[in-house]
Amino acid sequence: MSNSEVIDTAVLLVAGVGSRLRPLTDNAPKALIPVGASSMLERAVAALRSHGVRHFVFATGYRQEAVRQMVATLGVTASFCHNPRFEVTQNSISLLYCRSVVGNAGFYKLDGDVLFEPEILARVAGSAAQLSVAVDGMRPLDAEAMKVVVDANRSITTFGKGVPVAKSHGESIGIERISSTMSSSLFDAIAALESNGIVDKYYEDVYSELVAAGHITASAVEVGDLRWTEVDDHADLERAAAMFA
Repeated sequence: MSNSEVIDTAVLLVAGVGSRLRPLTDNAPKALIPVGASSMLERAVAALRSHGVRHFVFATGYRQEAVRQMVATLGVTASFCHNPRFEVTQNSISLLYCRSVVGNAGFYKLDGDVLFEPEILARVAGSAAQLSVAVDGMRPLDAEAMKVVVDANRSITTFGKGVPVAKSHGESIGIERISSTMSSSLFDAIAALESNGIVDKYYEDVYSELVAAGHITASAVEVGDLRWTEVDDHADLERAAAMFA
């Protein structure tokens, strides 16, 4: 079953320092590092625009002015939501700072350090689940991967880096489609954690809690046959250049 909700908003998480890519990240977050002729951020924006996204929300932290300057050259409608505590909080808090702009709307959520084929967006858009998650179930997993467990219907039952590799069905690559029926639940859940002083959760940990509580449905959308890669260090950057440049 396909989904009929049209989503024209995307949230890109670009708050992190990217310390493993120094000195390239001394003056800009890693989303701005060139891969070939274009940065990861430029590539993501181009893919999202082609997919119909018209409003871009950037969750900033480290070197936020560099992000603003880059985005100003792209000719898009943009909002910037700064996490002043980016150095001591996890990505769920950066996402929470976007609530004032996103409201109850549906949106695509992308990690800023992922390069990907645009077809991945089309696949996650085609799912009827409240949370559609791009999952690679084909490449070998390591302990650091953000893993998922799925049932026979491709519904995700658990997210987490702590999921044993033997029990995992693949890696969540950092691209999701969040429906308007889920937005409030997601932001409420993160805000509740923050109010209790819990600021070290990945957004996937919050997804997992919402699924376990029966508040949302999450679907694993297989994208392992398409090109994508995450860039954390210099070896990743070389691989990304070979794959996309």
